[in-house]
Amino acid sequence: MNSNLRSYTYLGAVVILLLIIACATTGPGGKKSLILIGTETEVSLGVQMNEQVRQENKILADAVWQNYVTGIGQKIVAVCDRKDITYQFAVIESDQINAFAAPGGYIFFYTGLLKTMDSEAELAAVMAHEISHVVARHGIKRMQTAMGVNLVQQLILGEQGEALNAAVGIGMGLLFADYSRDDENEADNYGVIYMTRAGYNPEACLTMFEKISSQSDGSSNFFEKLTRSHPETQERISNVRGQIRGMSPLPQNLVLGADKYRQMKGRLK
Repeated sequence: MNSNLRSYTYLGAVVILLLIIACATTGPGGKKSLILIGTETEVSLGVQMNEQVRQENKILADAVWQNYVTGIGQKIVAVCDRKDITYQFAVIESDQINAFAAPGGYIFFYTGLLKTMDSEAELAAVMAHEISHVVARHGIKRMQTAMGVNLVQQLILGEQGEALNAAVGIGMGLLFADYSRDDENEADNYGVIYMTRAGYNPEACLTMFEKISSQSDGSSNFFEKLTRSHPETQERISNVRGQIRGMSPLPQNLVLGADKYRQMKGRLK
């Protein structure tokens, strides 16, 4: 076998292997998607992005709140379709009405958003939405697109030095960029499923939609530029309402947790 033929044979084997290992679970019912950047690399990206977020923001100095958010997050994680990573949760002290997820399972809430909520179920709705982005690997998918073929290839082949740093820079730039309409609809759909599985009343998702859409000034937030006048917002609310109707009868004893949340909310300055 000549050297060129050997090279092509090797390349073909590598491509086939990548296609096999790159089919990852990205949703309920065993849904699979082609993901070129593996979990280990995604987590490495997330670790560095998490460090930058923490350096650039003030983390709320209240262990009770941090533990409360983590506890709700772990309830959602326990029933989600992606458990190959360790999810991390944190509250940022800021008036922004926002929450976001970084690759690798790093999820952040702003106190400004927490102050708009009136129940634990509303917090669970946002939590489930953000975890759904991680399950579906929406963040890493758009990073793959933004990186280009050469940088993705370097990461796939394990060239973690400069390539990883470049990818982190791209990821930070995309952290607050809008997801696509399909991605948001998918996160809405998965979120309703996960919060219900975790024992929370999914009607809280609708109340959060209404609250954010009535307060939004058009800036980015966890539901991506929701405004009451925007047709896509009303379409998403309608879709979630229809999804919940289709799940009826809902399980009994689903939690709203308004009293508990009122106590927690009193801790926020």
